[in-house]
Amino acid sequence: MDQAVNENFKGSLPVREAHDVGFAHLPEPAPLMMPEQDFSQVLAQAAEPRRRVYWVPRAAVFAGAGVLTAAFASELFSILAFGQMTPLQFVFLVLSTIAFGWIALGSLSAALGFLPLFAGEDASTIGPRKTSRPLVTRTALLFPVYHEDPSRIAGTIEAMARALNRLAPPAAFDIFVLSDTRGAQDGAHEDVAYRALQKELSGTVALYYRRRRDNTHRKAGNIADWIERFGAAYDHFVILDADSVMSAETLIALAGAMEDEQKAGLIQTVPRLVGGRTLLQHLTQFASSVYGPSVASGIAFWHRDQGNYWGHNAIIRTAAFASSAGLPELSGRKPFGGHILSHDFVEAVLLQRAGWGVHMMPTIEGSYEGQPPNIVDVVVRDRRWAQGNLQHLAIVGQAGLTAMGRVHLGMGAASYLISGVWALSLAVGIVLALQGGQFIPSYFEDSKTLFPIWPIIDPGAALRLFMATLGVVFLPKLLGWVLELKRARIVRSPLHAVRSTVGVVYETIFSMLIAPILMITQTVGAIQIFAGLDSGWKAQKRDDGALSFYEAMDFARLHTLIGALVAVIAWKVSPGLLVWMAPVVAGLLLAGPVSWLTARPAGAFSRWALATREEMAPPEIIVEGERAADAWRSRLSPANNDNAGLQAAA
Repeated sequence: MDQAVNENFKGSLPVREAHDVGFAHLPEPAPLMMPEQDFSQVLAQAAEPRRRVYWVPRAAVFAGAGVLTAAFASELFSILAFGQMTPLQFVFLVLSTIAFGWIALGSLSAALGFLPLFAGEDASTIGPRKTSRPLVTRTALLFPVYHEDPSRIAGTIEAMARALNRLAPPAAFDIFVLSDTRGAQDGAHEDVAYRALQKELSGTVALYYRRRRDNTHRKAGNIADWIERFGAAYDHFVILDADSVMSAETLIALAGAMEDEQKAGLIQTVPRLVGGRTLLQHLTQFASSVYGPSVASGIAFWHRDQGNYWGHNAIIRTAAFASSAGLPELSGRKPFGGHILSHDFVEAVLLQRAGWGVHMMPTIEGSYEGQPPNIVDVVVRDRRWAQGNLQHLAIVGQAGLTAMGRVHLGMGAASYLISGVWALSLAVGIVLALQGGQFIPSYFEDSKTLFPIWPIIDPGAALRLFMATLGVVFLPKLLGWVLELKRARIVRSPLHAVRSTVGVVYETIFSMLIAPILMITQTVGAIQIFAGLDSGWKAQKRDDGALSFYEAMDFARLHTLIGALVAVIAWKVSPGLLVWMAPVVAGLLLAGPVSWLTARPAGAFSRWALATREEMAPPEIIVEGERAADAWRSRLSPANNDNAGLQAAA
């Protein structure tokens, strides 16, 4: 931080500007310019010699995935061309190869990430400070909120503030709650809560709060507003979501790493999922805990210091972000024009472009977050993410981006297009099956042929290819299971080996049922986005996963209809085909019951089989945060006399 700014910073003053509304408690302004960037502008980057060898891990991932995909395409071609390939079979070949290539890329990346973890090595691209040297910089912890439960946020902040007060140097960290909440009633509730919290934490870590009158550009605009008003007073800032929690030790380690590596612009942690109550949350927590480490380690392996950013639980160098990551308005109409929705990917690309390192610490502990309680809420969030990621198609071709920046944006968009590719390949496969059963005519080779060309497929070779494909699909799960078995051996716990094995099987069954549900919703979502339908901005549901059976069935009516049609067609062609397509058909036919069941509280068996380390031994910061949140919930209850006093004071 600039020394002059540091000396002139005068601490806490109750400042409210014209664009704040309600209660505001803010430090003295410390403005920092954040100019909009031009994507087409080619910047002169500070080329670092070590980046010249980055092609090695990237070639290992992409060339390896290319070899696997070429082998798949060759084998599938030989199967489809067993007689003579028809045009429709060629379409099936192309679609299936694209879908397999996407899966192979992810699986091979996870396999390469598995190697250092199995060997006991740190897969992070930047290491935490190894000395006990105290921090000399200042870091702001930012909580952007939008119609969130103030009790939850207050509990998290209180736990983190008290931990930082014990471990961090004085004034090393400040906390800001940056609200975009609309409406007088919800705003007043926040005013009361954060006014009381500010007084409660007096003498510990400084807490500031403001609510914007105009929530322009959503979360990205919220952060930009803070930078332009107060950013010059802080060397770094950490963005936390409403369900994010980070330990004091982790925050201090991240700030130390930023002090030690002056070219680091951003360090992304990999948050562990915690706090699950519903079956879906426990399934997601287990998958993240068991399979996630290999996946994250693999990403770090080939991203190196040109990584990605997920919008929260990351520390960012303020000056780097302000000078290089200002987001412009995109030309054209929504959903591709206007302000940028998935801003985090783009901000990482802009930091890369300016020569700043974007790192990942996949193995650091102490970073946590929650997740949606049911499939319906997952779909709502997914639809918003899909629009943001597909919007990147308007940016990826700009002249001023780095190669890795294009990879990030392209892969982000592809992740929401691949479901449509999978759905279309299944549809073409069904038509091919109908042709094979001679229910519908095939294409003629040319105008001189008097008889149709019926597709002929070698069933034995098809089965072999199917089994090999399953091996690639389930490879990340297998690798995660191996790491759990290794951990069980280290801690000498046969019970953990049994539990993790049961958990992997249990989670795999549900993931197979849920995958077709997401395939349909993502395909429909992509169609809506290309048709110009905007996702809007809705508050995210955090706790209550309650979903009635009727609501679940209503949500899944399209899935059920498609599943029934596919089942009838497959049965008419051949009972064997129905068996072959059973995972997809079952997932679609059971979409309603599965959505309802996974929204219910997890039972005793599910909690046992899907138990994660954080559930068996809850981290202190999580325990303290939940305890404090319960206390604030009681204190802010309308029936509580203390709350009546708080309301009167407000």
